[in-house]
Amino acid sequence: MTRKFTGDTLLVATHNQGKLDEIAHLLEPFGVKVVGAKEMNLPEPDETETTFVGNARIKAHAAAKATGLPALSDDSGIAIDALDGAPGVYTADWAETGSGRDFVMAMTKTHDKLEAVNAPYPRTAQFCCTLVLAWPDGHDEVFPGVMPGQLVWPMRGDQGHGYDPIFQPDGYDITFGEMDRWEKNKISHRADAFRKFVAGCFD
Repeated sequence: MTRKFTGDTLLVATHNQGKLDEIAHLLEPFGVKVVGAKEMNLPEPDETETTFVGNARIKAHAAAKATGLPALSDDSGIAIDALDGAPGVYTADWAETGSGRDFVMAMTKTHDKLEAVNAPYPRTAQFCCTLVLAWPDGHDEVFPGVMPGQLVWPMRGDQGHGYDPIFQPDGYDITFGEMDRWEKNKISHRADAFRKFVAGCFD
């Protein structure tokens, strides 16, 4: 039995405005006020775990402890089968340049690695998301989500972010980069995790 969310304010442990907007939109029907880590002046904790759930727990518990509010965090990335699940939790790291993140570089690096191992087609991959809702007393609930698909090349579309232009979700002939943002948000790995989160903590 999962613990229900009973408060009126939920802290979302992210500094990413796009992610915050997406989560606030999904929680609108429940009348919950959503605040972000940035407006609470929270630092971003070091993500030292090697799993999505481990890193999501670090962020959620740090935010809940610092503010006394229930805190929701997510850790997400893309896992590519032919690369033994890489980049996985290091998805954002593959885009680091030292002065910011360059996802065109990251997608090109991904394609080059797949070519180097002569990966067969379809080049299957999954976008993964793990949501963790943590309470100040240390309790947490975990909700994993996944969106299977395949990688395409060259990049297609300028919607979305990250690896979206090379990821074609199962059942579609367009990439996340070619898909309307709100359409993508209905079927994404985060949407899958959110359905479980809402069913567990709100319904």
